[in-house]
Amino acid sequence: MITGLSHRAVVSTCALCVAGVLALSPATAAAAGPRAGEPAPPQPRAAMPGPSLLYGSGTQVRPHRGAPEVPEVSALSWLVADADSGEVLAANHAHRRLPPASTMKTLFALTVLPTLPSGLQHTVRYQELADVGEGSSLVGVEEGHTYRVADLWHGVFLSSGNDAVHVLASLNGGWRATTDRMQQKARSLGAMDTHVVSPDGYDAPGQVSSAYDLAVFGRAGLHNADFARYCGTAQADFPGDGSPYAIENTNRLLTGEDGVAPYPGLLGIKNGYTSNAGNTLVAAARHGGRTLVVTVMNPQEGGGLAVYEEARQLLDWGFEAAGRVDPVGSLDGLRAKSRPAAVPVAAATSGSADEEEGWSGTAVVGGLSGLGAVAVALALRSKGNRAERS
Repeated sequence: MITGLSHRAVVSTCALCVAGVLALSPATAAAAGPRAGEPAPPQPRAAMPGPSLLYGSGTQVRPHRGAPEVPEVSALSWLVADADSGEVLAANHAHRRLPPASTMKTLFALTVLPTLPSGLQHTVRYQELADVGEGSSLVGVEEGHTYRVADLWHGVFLSSGNDAVHVLASLNGGWRATTDRMQQKARSLGAMDTHVVSPDGYDAPGQVSSAYDLAVFGRAGLHNADFARYCGTAQADFPGDGSPYAIENTNRLLTGEDGVAPYPGLLGIKNGYTSNAGNTLVAAARHGGRTLVVTVMNPQEGGGLAVYEEARQLLDWGFEAAGRVDPVGSLDGLRAKSRPAAVPVAAATSGSADEEEGWSGTAVVGGLSGLGAVAVALALRSKGNRAERS
């Protein structure tokens, strides 16, 4: 039996425990710097600013010395972001709420695509086309004809067909239910500027979105294989009387129509136009292993094709500026943070590969703390025994 430990012995034992913990602490090892022959750790990047920066007016950009200047464009709102990391490289009035026109169909597709098998066939009823807005863009869906869901999606993405949207919305539970689900989807993605009234993007009082939100939708779409395939399709055949007819994507950066040069590496996404919204565009392109997404809303100069040329300028700048600017925000910045999942018991007890070679840092700290606690307990017990004998 160990008895009679002095106060000095307890202090020494505890001090020894603390010294052991400090010696084995990763922080102490890091403070000592890299070992001989090892490269120095990279310099930390500038801290990611809070979401509030993107609510500011004017162009938001944090360039390094020598970074290219942001092009001057006439759009009321625009944004350039890295589609992989979500980092916003530059923006102007990113959260300005504006009518989105048919770029709203990006949110419609994100919401409805997962619910309808592409091979499902449906015969169109009169009621499904009765409320298509006057002057809408149409792909040519007809009552009484049978279409595959995949055909209807070609109509949505290529021809921006509001008639195809109405039929798909009917299959999804109806116009009102689809509107509500789109709104819920927007909020789940952190798109707080979007208010859905008409799922096809047709002008409606109160229907708005923003360059930020549309970039969020475009980025999310690239992670959906069906969305990415449809939005990048330049031409397709659409069922008609007797035989199918060709339809072409209205995104000129993809097709090169109307004198607009196709953009190298363009992945597509969605363009739109109404008299209220002007021209709007969400576009994505990949070059050199990097994917960028850009939103341009309502250019004020240059006519109806300016939206494509301004998007081209912003994409060119983004690829040149990548790595030479610090982010001004993130497309994940307003997404609700989920609580971390509980660690399974098996994972908690198995340890990592590094830990299998020896004790983990947690085990060392716990073990040494336990030794200190035992020493203190024994000392107090000894002291109590002496007190009883006095």
